Amino acid sequence: MKRRAALFAVAAALLAACTTPAKKPTPRPLTRGPVALSGLRADGAGREILIYTLSLLDLEYKFGGANPEAGLDCSGMVAYIYQNAVGVKLPHNAAQIARLGRPVSLEQLQVGDLVFFNTLGRPFSHMGLFIGDDKFVHAPRTNSTIRAEYLSNPYFASRFEGARTLFG
Repeated sequence: MKRRAALFAVAAALLAACTTPAKKPTPRPLTRGPVALSGLRADGAGREILIYTLSLLDLEYKFGGANPEAGLDCSGMVAYIYQNAVGVKLPHNAAQIARLGRPVSLEQLQVGDLVFFNTLGRPFSHMGLFIGDDKFVHAPRTNSTIRAEYLSNPYFASRFEGARTLFG
């Protein structure tokens, strides 16, 4: 009888353990992995812009920089790419460049369109170049390099100011 009671107690304990609510997993911080660049496609001017843009990845950021040898900042990078890829001269200022373009929605973005962010507490204080597939390339800040990011990255999504096109 004692043995039966002991087995019953063990069975009850096991059943109780099965019905205990599972502990919620601890959220893991977002990892910063490389942005996949395979499968990007573009035609015409967008293709030329994409080629120049990808060639600048990992170059040093330099505030006020206007060429790859000296380093580039965000608007300097875009101005350099547009001048060399499609012969369009742009000012070296994100807000001024934003005023030149025609607004486009995220759904209408095409390779070579410009994306703008409020990263310094003022509109259009940062910019990048859309390369397709929810990705853009930008020159983020001192002590960093030109790199690709996702527009859906929470940091950039919360600071997104709008997109502009310089095409048609």
